[in-house]
Amino acid sequence: MRPRERILEVASDLFYRRGIRAVGVDAIAEAAETNKMTLYRHFPSKDALVAEYLRKAARRVDARWDMLEVDYPGDARAQLHAWLAGMSDHLANPDQRGCAFCNAAVELPEPAHPARRVIEEFKKAQRDRLARLCGSAGITAPEALADELFLLLEGARVSVQSVGRDGVGARFQRMGEAMIAARSA
Repeated sequence: MRPRERILEVASDLFYRRGIRAVGVDAIAEAAETNKMTLYRHFPSKDALVAEYLRKAARRVDARWDMLEVDYPGDARAQLHAWLAGMSDHLANPDQRGCAFCNAAVELPEPAHPARRVIEEFKKAQRDRLARLCGSAGITAPEALADELFLLLEGARVSVQSVGRDGVGARFQRMGEAMIAARSA
């Protein structure tokens, strides 16, 4: 693996597992088996590395959305149900530490931080993609349902972090299915 990819891979894992503020460039360089000079050659600052970590995470999420389209071609309702099931599994997974973007937003309150724009654009894009999916599925008031499902997911992610994951995924899926049923034509 090339140094840039190795640094980004290590930083991504450390930022997600330990937190952005808790991980310094020395720890990243050491874990990536490189030095700070090499790190800074590829990423001009830790802030730039954080922004790239989040862009990489966004690409992984986009790929999961794309897989829904591949797995359920032309069936937006099935894609919506599969999205709910996937998020339920994610919430129940003990290896997960919540949403990388929510975690980063909490750690990086400064509006000028380069990662803030990545976070905001990602969250808006995810909500918009959900709204388009709801519209394609023939949902009454797709924008409202997208907002409700988005808020439900964000709340479930926080609940998992604060009170544990016992049953949160199953409740999330049940509540989401009830919301979809209530808005189905």
